[in-house]
This record gives sequence, structure tokens and C-alpha cells, in this order.
Amino acid sequence: MLTKRLRDILKIGVCSVFLSMILGLSVGPAMAEKVLRVAPHADLKNLDPIWTTAYITRNHGYMVYDTLIAMDSNLKPQPQMLEGWEVSGDGLTYTFTLRDGLAWHDGAPVTSADCIASIQRWGKRDGMGQKLAKFTESWTANNDKTFTLKLNEPYGLVLDSLGKISSNVPFMMPERLAKTDAFEPVPEVIGSGPFIFDKDAYMPGAKVVYRKNTNYKPRSEPASYAAGGKVVHFDTVEWLYIPDPATTMNALITGEIDFWESPSPDLMPGMEGNPDITIKVIDPLGTQGWLRPNHLNPPFDNAKARQALLHMVNQEHYLQAIIGDEKFWRTCPAYFMCDTPLDSDVGAGPLMNQDLETARKLLKEGGYNGETLILMDPTDIPVLHGASLVTAQMLRKIGAKVEVQAMDWSTLTSRRAETKSIADGGWNIFHTYSTGADVASPIANIGVSGGCVEEAWFGWPCDKTLEDLRDQFSREGDPAKQVEIGIALQKRAYEVVPYVNYGQWFQPTAYRTSLKGVLISPVPFFWNIEK
Repeated sequence: MLTKRLRDILKIGVCSVFLSMILGLSVGPAMAEKVLRVAPHADLKNLDPIWTTAYITRNHGYMVYDTLIAMDSNLKPQPQMLEGWEVSGDGLTYTFTLRDGLAWHDGAPVTSADCIASIQRWGKRDGMGQKLAKFTESWTANNDKTFTLKLNEPYGLVLDSLGKISSNVPFMMPERLAKTDAFEPVPEVIGSGPFIFDKDAYMPGAKVVYRKNTNYKPRSEPASYAAGGKVVHFDTVEWLYIPDPATTMNALITGEIDFWESPSPDLMPGMEGNPDITIKVIDPLGTQGWLRPNHLNPPFDNAKARQALLHMVNQEHYLQAIIGDEKFWRTCPAYFMCDTPLDSDVGAGPLMNQDLETARKLLKEGGYNGETLILMDPTDIPVLHGASLVTAQMLRKIGAKVEVQAMDWSTLTSRRAETKSIADGGWNIFHTYSTGADVASPIANIGVSGGCVEEAWFGWPCDKTLEDLRDQFSREGDPAKQVEIGIALQKRAYEVVPYVNYGQWFQPTAYRTSLKGVLISPVPFFWNIEK
């Protein structure tokens, strides 16, 4: 039965049959299959998790693909598709052996050649992959089940890189797909993971359907973060994209959906106290907000203009606007997350002490001449929409003209990849966020890469000092010395401002209390869950 809120949608021209299709509601006799219905945080339009770092695509990747190595809840790398590995005494050679019985969704067996091609493609896009590639002399397929990595010098982050838990995840694909240009999306979704993507049921802007991979052989170990046994208890998982948060809340309350990944903070009081709803933070590492300027287009091609953004931001104002309840957020000066080994306030004075006059002065000194700044606003993600509106207001306070261009998140993740000038349709600023799993290490944190257009993440900072320090960190095995390098990295980051950290928070998830086995993890996983 439809809620009143959902029936109201009909008034704007959506027919009842189409709405039932979107929500997965039965229009005939009840089906016997077990279905888990999920409201994801965004619409899934980009299907290649190597081509984009968008978390909605990462989450899709974990449904369909598998990884050679996976991180457990102690952030220790564990075998996943691998039976295991061996490391030579000099640390230069790693030999990997695949598990028996691995197969792609089209029935073909997983081979060493598939894995090597997948790693090489991932290594062209991901920050950790790029660093690993610099230490790689060769990858060799010894036979269909074993393959070898030979390094040009010892590198202590090999297993951590191949077991990376968040974007970009080194997902394995068939060789024929992994040979696709890393800067073009793959033409087909074929993995070896616990779910199969149902391309015929896929409705962009509405619905994504995954079927249980009955040929998948889970590991025997208990599930732990991305590691362990991926045991699926549902025949089908449906992602139902419902742009209106109030509609989503009502659908959860009435049981029309089972799991809401990122409920709007302002609606959580309406669910608290409901015995049928569990509200829980399932990501213990937290999330960091990023205000990302485009380093290619004026005025933010000038470091002074980027420094103006530091003086402009007041983290408390952002966090109050986008999260609200103080129990879910904190201000944080650390580029590599607070409460981590690299937690530091070095260089953070401008960020933690708002000064609008200094911001106005630096913006002008940075070459700003009154041109209109293009701020991309993803209106379908409440947190990012709220941050965009705060930034637009603050930019105007320091004398800038701003055009806020509304779009959905999937459109933004495509457009942010464009290096065009403003005159040709380019952009100046967008907002995103990154989990602690992606931020706590300078190698995993692609946001601090200074690798220019060739290697840096969208926004394309170009700074040799940042890259030299990241290289030093990747070579250093002493934790105390890593902290020293991390502090130097943060100091440099506050000078060149690859992005502005607008605060740290812990995003709650809401789901029906009837669900059991929801995993605590930086990524929402849909195996292990029972109903």
C-alpha cells in the first residue's frame, strides 16, 4: 500500500504502474523471492568504478566485482579472491595464487591475465595505484592461477594498495574489459562478485537491480569490513532512487524500503523512537568534507585565491547547516582526519580562525577581477547541496560573483572530469566528501595529490613538493618518520590548498529493525544481511 506522500507524486504526472515499478511494489500476486530494497545516497549513472571515484559507483562495484585482497575491521589486508601470496626475502617479488573455482558472471574462469590487466588499468587512475606502478618493474602471469609482481625497489604498501577498501577500489574485471582505456568507461558490467547486475531491469534515475550470483563461492571466514565470507541471503537487491528525502523517510517507516543509506539529518528526529527503525552510524572512521577548487581556471589557479577560501570557511557553520545535531560532527584541522596517527593542526590557523577581510584581500591579490564563479551544486545530496549554498553565501560576502548551477550528483561526477575553461563550459568549485578510509593516508588521499592533469584528481593540483613528500611517505617504513612526513605534507597542503576541509562528521544510516547482520564498515555492504 502506498503512503500518502508517495500517492502525492502521482499528482505531478507519474502513473501508478511506473511508480510501482520504481519502488519494487507488487502489482499482482506476491512473489516468493526475497528482495532487499535500498534507498542509495545518489542515482547510479556511471557504472565503471575505475573511471570514477564516486561513492555510488564504488558501492555498485562492490555488488558486482571482487578484489584480490580485502581490508578487515582492523584495516589489515586479507586474501579475498586469492588463496594467498608469498614474498621473497629481498621484498622485491610477490607471487599471488588465485582461489579455485573463481568465475566471471558470463561463465568464463578468472585468470591471472584478467587480474594483471585489471591492476594495470586501476593503477592509471587511483592514487595508491599510481604509486604502486612507480615501484613496479613487471607483472607476469606464471599460469592461469598464479602471477608475479616484481618491484624495482622494496615497497611496503603493496598489499595495502591491492586491498584498498574505498575509491578507487582495485576491482577485478575480465581482461577484455580491463583493456579498455582507463579514461573511458567499460562498455559492459561483468564481474565475479556476489551479485549480478541486471542490465535489462536497470532504469537510470529510478532503479538498479542486482541478482544473487548463485555460482559465487564465499570465503569461510566471518565477514569483516570488505574481507571474509560474502554470504548473500536475498535473491534480489533493488536500489530505488527517490530524490525527495521526506518520501524516502515515509517509505522506510511503512516498510516499502528496508535500508536508507544516508538519511537527511533534519528528518532523523521523525524516525527516532520508532521501534521499527534503527538509526546507526555504521562507518566508524567518519567523513571529511571537501571544497574542491579548480586549479586550472582563474582565479583558483593562483595559490592566494585558494588561500582566501581557507580564511573564508568556518567549519562550525558548515556542519551546523549540513548535519545539525552536534553528536554527529566535529571541527577538525587535520588534512588526514582527526583521531588518526597523522592528526595535526600544523598550518591550520587560517582554516580554524575565519577572517573574511583577509579572504577578500587574498582573493583580489590572487587575480580575481569580478568575473562570475561557477559553483556546481548537486541538489539531490542534501549534505553537498547544503555545503554548496553555504559556500555561495560566503563567496558573496568576500566580494565574489557566484553562479550556482544545480544538477544531480551523477551529472556532476561526469562534468567535474572536464578540464574546459569557464568560457567553454568549465567550472570553478564543487563540494564532495571522503571517508576516513580514503583520507587517513597521504597515499590513499588522492585529494592531496599534486600530480597535475596527468595524475591528480579532478581539480588537478600541480605541486612537485606535495608529490615528493608523498613519495617519501610511501618509501618510509618507520611510523614515527611517517608522522614527520605527514606533518610536512599537511604544512605544504595549507600553503598550496589542494582542497579545503569543511569539517568532519559521522553519517548515520537508517534501516528496518527487522534487518540483521548489517556490517559496520566505511562502505555499505549488502551481503551478510538477513530479514
